[in-house]
Amino acid sequence: MTIIDLSGPGTSEGSRNLRGYLAEPAGTGPFPAVVMIHEAFGLNDIARRQADRLAAAGYLTLAVDLFSDGGARRCLVSTMGSLLSGSGKAFADLAAARDWLEKSGRTNGKIGVIGFCMGGGFALLIAKNGFNAAAVNYGRLPRNPEEALLGACPVVGNFGKADRSLPGAAAKLETALDKLGIEHDIKEFDGAGHAFMNDAEEGPRLLRPLFRVMGVKPDPEAAVEAWQRIEDHFARYLKD
Repeated sequence: MTIIDLSGPGTSEGSRNLRGYLAEPAGTGPFPAVVMIHEAFGLNDIARRQADRLAAAGYLTLAVDLFSDGGARRCLVSTMGSLLSGSGKAFADLAAARDWLEKSGRTNGKIGVIGFCMGGGFALLIAKNGFNAAAVNYGRLPRNPEEALLGACPVVGNFGKADRSLPGAAAKLETALDKLGIEHDIKEFDGAGHAFMNDAEEGPRLLRPLFRVMGVKPDPEAAVEAWQRIEDHFARYLKD
């Protein structure tokens, strides 16, 4: 597994020091590929293990670091602003990550995108930007879903019914995708909250008790099924 430099020609609108974590499957390829987008806490150990998991399933996975130019403290506000506006540096960074995979010579020509929390919101917004499949995990919906998702690739979505930050999001997403005629498989897991697919608690240690009360915690049982749904979805649309 390798940290790679994604900055260079064609990324002038994005992060000056754009980096990513490349998780590589065993073998020589070519492989189906995936751009992975991290949560609001950044490209941390949990995110890297998620990328490694996809690589173990056979996907050349590039987890792009949207906080490359200064870490979460300096970049979170502007990155969230980009998510809310649907434009800005983060989108240039994600395009650079996709371009890197496409030009690597190691893919089978099919690229998916997966995101968690903040990254899930970004995955929804770029699902129409040349990807073959998208996996959206407890991601915030765009203000106008039907407009934003027009032309999107097939979507699998995993949400927690106990997630207080996204009430009704799964149903709203399914309704929008139905109206647009986009292939999809959306599920809301009973009892699961936000970030339920993480394999460990994250965030500042002092805030973790509060997060638990808010339902932000791992749910190993729901996570197993959610990951299987993602692997089934990606196998259908990304593997030859």
